[in-house]
Amino acid sequence: MTRSHGRLEGRTALVTGSTGTIGRAVALAFAAEGAHVVVSGRDEARGKAVVAAAEEGGGRADFVRADLDGSTAASHALAAEAAQRVGGRLDVLVNNAGIFPPATTLSADEATFDRVYGVNVKAAFFLTQAVVPGMIEAGGGAVINLGSWVARLGVPSGALYASTKGALETLTRAWAAEFGPRGVRVNAVSPGVIRPPDLGPDEVFPGESLMLGTPAGRPGHPDAIAAAAVHLASDESWFTHGTVVDVDGGRTGVAVAVPA
Repeated sequence: MTRSHGRLEGRTALVTGSTGTIGRAVALAFAAEGAHVVVSGRDEARGKAVVAAAEEGGGRADFVRADLDGSTAASHALAAEAAQRVGGRLDVLVNNAGIFPPATTLSADEATFDRVYGVNVKAAFFLTQAVVPGMIEAGGGAVINLGSWVARLGVPSGALYASTKGALETLTRAWAAEFGPRGVRVNAVSPGVIRPPDLGPDEVFPGESLMLGTPAGRPGHPDAIAAAAVHLASDESWFTHGTVVDVDGGRTGVAVAVPA
């Protein structure tokens, strides 16, 4: 991805979980729009590959390894290191890091429950706690949370994961009320079914069937999520607060008409 319109020129951003599919797309899109991006995740090799891709496109990025377990210490340490890498403050925080457990409601144990909530909710909470004061002091900033379509449309699997995304969407509205009057916009992007871009055109993707009968009729691409995140991070969305932007091909907002 090459540098484009510069809608984030001069901004700094931390994108958690940006060694994975959606986070990578967001980080590269931010870099292409002129932001100095801190790429974060557990896998150093993948993180450095994202940094290299950003730099190849003319952008600027750094990698900071972090294992966000939900502890205050882990989140605050990442916030401090990220701020140091970009020269003192963060203008944009994207809470994207998350895990999806294979366990069902009947099989999940307490350790699994705590780990999923630690990574998906507590880490985002304490990162926001650490980053927002600097945004307020600087006169403004943006926090973008990653929700999910399954937070509002029940499916017979993944209840634990869905509940964490519901929590993030609720925090989005609460934080908008708490921080908006102090100059920090808080919004969320709710992705729908996203086809992994590394799959070949002839490879079967189980999620295809979930999009039958929707307006889009097929899964999305990570770049669609990244485009929404760029908009929410930029000044274009100055009047947008506490909103969850559904980027899901119409899966949650439109009645699905199953083809005959």
